[in-house]
Amino acid sequence: MTSARTLGTSDLEVFPLALGGNVFGWTADEAHSFAVLDAYTAAGGNFIDTADSYSAWVPGNRGGESETIIGKWLRERGNRSDVVIATKVSQHPGFQGLTAANIKAAADASLRRLGTDHIDLYYTHYDKPEVPVEEIIGALDELVRAGKVRHIAASNISAERLRASLDFSEREGLARYVALQPHYNLVSRATYEGELQRVAERSGLAAVPYYALASGFLTGKYRPGTTVESARAQGAAEHLGTERGQRVLAALDEVARAHDAEVASVALAWLAARPTVAAPIASARTVDQLPALLKMTELRLTDDELTRLTEASA
Repeated sequence: MTSARTLGTSDLEVFPLALGGNVFGWTADEAHSFAVLDAYTAAGGNFIDTADSYSAWVPGNRGGESETIIGKWLRERGNRSDVVIATKVSQHPGFQGLTAANIKAAADASLRRLGTDHIDLYYTHYDKPEVPVEEIIGALDELVRAGKVRHIAASNISAERLRASLDFSEREGLARYVALQPHYNLVSRATYEGELQRVAERSGLAAVPYYALASGFLTGKYRPGTTVESARAQGAAEHLGTERGQRVLAALDEVARAHDAEVASVALAWLAARPTVAAPIASARTVDQLPALLKMTELRLTDDELTRLTEASA
């Protein structure tokens, strides 16, 4: 596998681009999802990210649609041992929260939908400060000891709660977070950089950023005067009116031209080069969208180019 990276302190070796499963069962039907999964793995990819709640927000969906599609694909391809499956708990309409009972019930439901006996990386999707970290870590540790989960991770958590969770795991000799999934990209740096990143770095956690392309803004297809037909167009277009957004687009265009590369490839390459980042997450609803994402795994930006992008996004 090209350029595999070790995920934090775990034994998981992952492709430097994680494939986001949030579109499966939403903007990508089963056939398109299978095609994207096939193309991603054919290119050497092995890191698939989903959540039990994907895509409950779609009218008529109940949550778990993405896991169900991935599970069917795994069965039909017979390749479970070749891929690293990451999913999340706390947001499914039928399994809300992070109480011990809910974590364990939600994990069993995810395993059924995925059609597997273990989850490689299990995230707390959104932290619930009303639940003690001791209860959360205790439940996750039980899943690890039962062989249902290989490694645990956190997403959308404060530096204080992350630190408390890690301290409890170490003090009690329980399963310990190996990765963190923050909201992080060229136009959203404060959502990770700072104390949260410092805790991750000190603790050897790998960052697996979501919204790596800022809902599509960092693909470069959103420009003044253009209309893009996309379910995420509103979220992406909001960056167009900001000074930072314009600076970032100009810098991305300049670097992309120098490499004869897509803007999205450059944005992902910058993110992959940031401290602690192991693999940004990006999703594709069609196979045609994949090449620009995969290109980031072989794109090598110079120090000057990285600095140019970093300064533009400040």
